[in-house]
Amino acid sequence: MKENQKTILQEALDRGFSRRDFMKMCTALAATLGLSHAKTNEVVHAMETKERVPVIWLEAQDCTGCSESFIRSFQPSAQSVLLDMISLEYTEVLSAASGHAVEMAMENVIKNYNGKYIVVIEGAVPGEDDFLYVGGRSGRSVIEHACSGALAVFAYGTCACHGGIQAAHPNPTGAESIDGLKIDSSIPIVKVPGCPPIAEVMTGVIAHYITFGALPELDNLGRPKAFYRHRIHDKCNRRAYFDAGLFVENFDDEGAQQGYCLYKVGCKGPTTYSSCAEMRWNGGVSFPILSGNPCIGCTEKDFWDNGPFFERMAKIPGTQTTINPDKVGATIVGVAAAGVAVHATATAIKKKSEEKKK
Repeated sequence: MKENQKTILQEALDRGFSRRDFMKMCTALAATLGLSHAKTNEVVHAMETKERVPVIWLEAQDCTGCSESFIRSFQPSAQSVLLDMISLEYTEVLSAASGHAVEMAMENVIKNYNGKYIVVIEGAVPGEDDFLYVGGRSGRSVIEHACSGALAVFAYGTCACHGGIQAAHPNPTGAESIDGLKIDSSIPIVKVPGCPPIAEVMTGVIAHYITFGALPELDNLGRPKAFYRHRIHDKCNRRAYFDAGLFVENFDDEGAQQGYCLYKVGCKGPTTYSSCAEMRWNGGVSFPILSGNPCIGCTEKDFWDNGPFFERMAKIPGTQTTINPDKVGATIVGVAAAGVAVHATATAIKKKSEEKKK
């Protein structure tokens, strides 16, 4: 980085942040990263001593929904990330400049910060160059050129991670994920799927690198474990109704009004890994299932082709077995009844024994 570049703290203070505001931002950031209160000091130290990281944000075949989600981050706020934590040198959505000026900005980053900048890719990559050109060059060549000297590549959204809607049948453009790009194998790739991903997950991944100088721990699919370790089903506010066998049969029935489980009307929560049920959206206000709409499984591969959104699967894949939702309630009721009977019998025997001792 350049010698005269300011630290994140200095940038924040120059923009009118007080020390108190800065500490609140660091505390919120630590919470988003799932760190204990004791780790907050590490976040503060990182923000006080580290410089902003240059970022090149590239759009491929996409709807810019991931960018829209990103700028709605609450903790940390998009303002804090964009103005204090990173230096967003190139973006086709948010850049004030255009044409040769903005293209030159990207080239300057690639030349002057080799091995020190992050590339964000949003959108699927077409199989044929004719379907995407940027500044007179094919989208594929632009992306591969930008990634050539990157510190890391962040794939934001299901389109970049898995092909997404662009790759749905019949896939006329031959769209694919960034796995089809020629990127040096030594450059780490972090995949953040979702249509779009949760804003705080996107900002959290960047914040993790800035804080610890390393990428977050990834699972076997390249996703940050901190945000994709649980199924939505595992943390769902309607899970108790699933366990009790209480399901919404259609959107107009009594079950829907009572907030019963949405599995029978298409919810993909049992097979979808995401932090929706934990972090929620719009500053932690809600997420689709809480609002009454089934999860469509948008973080998973081929979710667009995995059947109608509002029709359920016949069975739920499990670790050792499968669970039929039509039987789960009856089974649980039977087990509960058996448990009550055993408990009643044990109580009667104990009471009889105590009477004999008297």
